[in-house]
Amino acid sequence: ILYIAIGGAAGAMLRYSISAYAYRNFHGPLPWGTLAVNLVGCFAIGVLWNVFENLVHSPNTRALIFIGILGAFTTFSTFGIESFHLFRQGEIKLGILNILISNIGGIGLVAVGYFVSKYLLKVLK
Repeated sequence: ILYIAIGGAAGAMLRYSISAYAYRNFHGPLPWGTLAVNLVGCFAIGVLWNVFENLVHSPNTRALIFIGILGAFTTFSTFGIESFHLFRQGEIKLGILNILISNIGGIGLVAVGYFVSKYLLKVLK
């Protein structure tokens, strides 16, 4: 648990730093900070997963990096590696389903949550 907490603090600070840098230096209609964090996180989890599959490592180091640092940095990287594993295992339909449910469902639930809270705030006034 301590390793995860330490990694989580490091990942959150790293996320803030990279996101702030991207927002300061890249302008335009896209959310560059979030895109930068998600893409860097996906690349990092791909590299590190392969390294951990092929080298001896402690469970604490794995928890520190994958759950702590990358978990706080971006959960999109976890989504990426899990979808990749489904494709790698030949589960193409499940991989596509995971992507569709996560993206469409996630965006849909953002909208539902927004409108539910808007309604509740209106009712509670």
